[in-house]
Amino acid sequence: MKSPLFYFIPLISFLLSACATDTNAPSLIANESSAKTKSADKKMSHKHEKKGVCADTKAPPLSKCADTVTATFDNKGVLWAVWTNNQAIYVQSSKNKGKNFTAPMLVNAKPEAVAAENESRPKIKVDVKGNIYLTWVIMLDKKRSSYVRFSRSTDGGKSFSTPVTVNDDLQVIRHRFDSLAVGKNGEIFVVWLDARDYEAAKKAGKEAKGLSLYYTVSTDGGKHFAPNKSIAEHVCECCRIDTAVAPDNTPVVVWRHIFEGGIRDHALVKFKDWQTPYAPQRLSKEQWQIDACPHHGPALSISDSGIYHAVWFSGAANKQGLFYAYSTDGGKNFSESVNFGKEGTSHPHVLAFNKQVFITWQHFDGKVNRAFIMKSNNEGKTWSTPEIIAQTAEMADEPFLVSDGQNVYLSWQSAQKDYQLIAIQ
Repeated sequence: MKSPLFYFIPLISFLLSACATDTNAPSLIANESSAKTKSADKKMSHKHEKKGVCADTKAPPLSKCADTVTATFDNKGVLWAVWTNNQAIYVQSSKNKGKNFTAPMLVNAKPEAVAAENESRPKIKVDVKGNIYLTWVIMLDKKRSSYVRFSRSTDGGKSFSTPVTVNDDLQVIRHRFDSLAVGKNGEIFVVWLDARDYEAAKKAGKEAKGLSLYYTVSTDGGKHFAPNKSIAEHVCECCRIDTAVAPDNTPVVVWRHIFEGGIRDHALVKFKDWQTPYAPQRLSKEQWQIDACPHHGPALSISDSGIYHAVWFSGAANKQGLFYAYSTDGGKNFSESVNFGKEGTSHPHVLAFNKQVFITWQHFDGKVNRAFIMKSNNEGKTWSTPEIIAQTAEMADEPFLVSDGQNVYLSWQSAQKDYQLIAIQ
């Protein structure tokens, strides 16, 4: 059985059309068969055949029938999870670390074509007052067009506000791969990939590379959002972005960027305040030259001491797999990267907890999906031996790390099985 990296490389070209990359470069798999490409798509996608109760569109909503489950803890130790079934978004909570959940609460009264697979999925955050905030992407009728949506609950999840669109550009084009962060004073920060500059460049007959990074902020609990602003152009079209809040209570965003020469490594921007970004900084330097979107975005976590911890994927010829690095100067410089995941690995996620740092990722050997974990007790300087924390022969969602302030947990969903919250420490 060939490793998943074998399948990943031809899959990149398959995904090229889905990302609407603006190059006319020849296909990366000109000599590969279409059957092999379809095989890659089947192995890498979270789409799977629904069976039993999950195949019944009239059945009550069940989280095990969702392709993705995204979770977070509030400051009282309650776990909140968001997922989708049949164009509906649901939220549940658990007071006993995922053993039992409340009944699903419907968020959107009107059905929407919610993007909920792989790295495009609904997000959930809870502020210090217990207000719950959600963002997600809906697909529009035009191919590859989408909007970013928002809803909130101010009554502990008993009800949710009517969803609103946060991208103020309402062209039927791409607005997607959102990231949500909430500040210490209830600031709501939403950032996403946006095609408005790309479309404008095309109309003007100019060269367009990738999408742009746009953001908006609400300082009144989500009642109103500020006009959208741009952070950067030439951003990779289909890779997730991630946002962390620094100790000075400002957002920090990471993404895959398109650098000069078609290099698709990663970048980072620190904000001066919630409305003002500093100049973007380069994060990774594998020099991965590729005319397609890798569908693998970075992740970031910032410790209370201000150390930035970043993880990412690269397919560069001499630097392949998963990487970790840290910064002690606010993202201006990063340590030499550690290549901790090789063939078959994907979707790294990182969480800083006191002076400890945890990393999880997924490994697929052609038959079994495994979630790995490794830990550092000295803020990323040295690492434990990677260990398998969960596995399944079914299709599986990406693994994530969450914390209730006391312990760290793996948050993981596999096809048509109950959601798993597994204690790490």
